[in-house]
Amino acid sequence: MTTTTAAPTDGVPVGPGLSMFDPIFIGIDEFGQPVYITLAYRNLLAGGEPGGGKSGLLNTIAAHAALSVDSRLVLLDGKLVELGQWEDCADAFIGPNITDALAVLRRLQVVMNNRYAWLRAHGRRKLTPADRLSVITVLVDEIAFYSATVGSKQEQEEFVALLRDLVARGRAAGIPVVAATQRPSFDIIPTSLRDLFGYRAAFRCTTPNSSNIVLGHGWAEQGYTATDIAPTNQGAAYLIAEGSIPRRIKVAYLTDPQIAGIADYAAWIRRPTTPTISNPSEWEAVA
Repeated sequence: MTTTTAAPTDGVPVGPGLSMFDPIFIGIDEFGQPVYITLAYRNLLAGGEPGGGKSGLLNTIAAHAALSVDSRLVLLDGKLVELGQWEDCADAFIGPNITDALAVLRRLQVVMNNRYAWLRAHGRRKLTPADRLSVITVLVDEIAFYSATVGSKQEQEEFVALLRDLVARGRAAGIPVVAATQRPSFDIIPTSLRDLFGYRAAFRCTTPNSSNIVLGHGWAEQGYTATDIAPTNQGAAYLIAEGSIPRRIKVAYLTDPQIAGIADYAAWIRRPTTPTISNPSEWEAVA
């Protein structure tokens, strides 16, 4: 007798499947209006002192990506616990191991190159939803752990180089990067890397210089500084998008039980099935 296991639904809103090409709700602005970002063709950098709310932003984005029918997750979390609840939804979950981190970034680089070769062959410049290729969402919690703490100097430099390449070229190939750091300094986030992120969110910072390192030079002097965010106002940040001024927002927060419920449901809908692959470049994405 065949039995069917129902999908877990506790705490999970029932509705149509999401897409990574849809606007992602991340919170509200200072006027109480909802704030959305479209991540499929952008990257996001979050920086600020510990406890400011960066992980809340990453988990909100991870929830949307996990529930999206056209998304695959690659997670790098040196602490294991900030993104750990999404492990069963991810194609790759990397902990405090720079060797594994480098291996997965190299693999993503190969996928990116293969996708660009496919686009070139079809006279195209970027992926669209009609291509039916997965958006590979890469989330990195604490850049500094992999770029300045663990591993040799050579490995750290390779990590920064691979990450910069993904941020610079990945978005048109459907590989957006969301990265966070609690050490916003020039040695962790050089200007050449920061300026590649279309979205930048500065949570509470201890100095105007740290705020500028995330948002861009000169914003603190114009009154947009994350130093004026109260330590008790967790989740508050200045968000800057391409071609705009910083916007004060309050990031949506998911509790641990809420994350567990969404992750359980997302893992259920992502159960392995026999893939039907009509595009040769998708073999690399599945690999």
